Amino acid sequence: MIKTRVSLAILISILFFSSCVPKGEYFEDTLCIENVSLIDPEKGLIANKTVLIRDEKIYKVVTATELKLSPKNNIIDGTGKFLIPGLWDAHVHFAYIEELAPSMFNLFLGYGITSVRDTGGRIDFVKKWKDRSLEHPTESPRVMIAGPLLDGLPNVYDGSDLGHPPLSVGLASVEDAQNKVNELDALGIDLLKVYEMLTEKQFRAITKLGNEKGLKVTGHVPLSMDVVSASNAGLNSMEHLRNLELSCASNADELLEERRNLLLAEKDSAGGILRSKIHQLQREIAIKNYDESKADEILKVLAKNQTWQIPTLALNTGLVNQHFTKAETVASYAHLPEAIQQNWKETSKQILAMEITPFRKKYANWSLNMVGKIHKAEIGIMAGTDCPIFLLTPGFSLHDELAMLVKAGLSPLEALKTATVNPAIYFNMEKELGNIKENMWADLVLLDANPLENINNTKQINTVIKQGKAFNRMQLDVLLKDKP
Repeated sequence: MIKTRVSLAILISILFFSSCVPKGEYFEDTLCIENVSLIDPEKGLIANKTVLIRDEKIYKVVTATELKLSPKNNIIDGTGKFLIPGLWDAHVHFAYIEELAPSMFNLFLGYGITSVRDTGGRIDFVKKWKDRSLEHPTESPRVMIAGPLLDGLPNVYDGSDLGHPPLSVGLASVEDAQNKVNELDALGIDLLKVYEMLTEKQFRAITKLGNEKGLKVTGHVPLSMDVVSASNAGLNSMEHLRNLELSCASNADELLEERRNLLLAEKDSAGGILRSKIHQLQREIAIKNYDESKADEILKVLAKNQTWQIPTLALNTGLVNQHFTKAETVASYAHLPEAIQQNWKETSKQILAMEITPFRKKYANWSLNMVGKIHKAEIGIMAGTDCPIFLLTPGFSLHDELAMLVKAGLSPLEALKTATVNPAIYFNMEKELGNIKENMWADLVLLDANPLENINNTKQINTVIKQGKAFNRMQLDVLLKDKP
């Protein structure tokens, strides 16, 4: 009897203590996002997954029901939430407003932008931000840089006024262009940016040398050239659709000859003034003479050459859509340094006082329609904003760009692809970034709502993870309020 009582007591003790031991697997030094819906940029929604993050990378992605986690783990409950890859802004300028640059890291991360592509600025200035990103990879967006705009003479962004800060170098000869490419390559740039005042010979020398060095060459089609020639010569990507309309006109050859004559006759003019004069003289005429069949032939060449497009639609349509009047946009200005806030509010008033001409509306519609055609032609698109140019808040403006891409005809999933996997492919990093797969860098954004149902849900950010370090909503709000 006594023996039976002792055995019963032992059994009760075993059951009691075993019930106190946490059940499930424990992963040391691991962040676990449990029972979340993944948004795969290629496949779409994948429900009920658990994602484990360790040593800055995605360690495991498993079906939630297949893995029971111990409550001892560092767990984020993903129930009812949606996990997307970290977003890219593929067209930014740290050097455009230098006093804003110290705030841009926080702004980007605060809005889920974990990687950026800087497309032009003084090399000593932009390299400082790339170096800082490399030194603090879990607290900074990844930064890819082009260094200065490679322009001819006269160069456009020559520092002559506030609208044309010194973002470029003016190159007098082909030899100057080649020397500058070699110099920038030695300094560790990630790509080259060509600009509008280059001669055709300079442009061809840059694209040839850049492609030999494995450097992508992006930029504006020079005014001395047409789009097809630039693409065939090795232009890997085009920004803003810039000067595409000039080649799509039925009188494109006449316009090209006129541009070349003006560039020669007015070579002693200021670069910014001469470029604006040519745009004002030809852009409206080109849109008026837009030739659909000619455009189709040009897009076939761009598709064949895989000449990526960064349309910056929020910028291109900004005068018509007036993003700076929207409550959300104005609210984002609160995260800017005080002097810049006030300047942007005053500038907004000045722009609102300007007339929205019929041509501005026509050009905005042309830009939207052209992006739709580019997408149907299966030409790669990357989402970029040109922030902080034209009152576009770093970070926040990328979400507006995604919405504009949807307006142009992309599905929400296709729009997400332009800011995730596409830039990774562009930089040959698709095995490291742009998706939610094992062994990729843990650059992720957890959303409270499904972006496939409404692309504006990319703004519903719950948590941002940069190479394994998680910033919850409270921490993100602190980041956004902090003005270094």
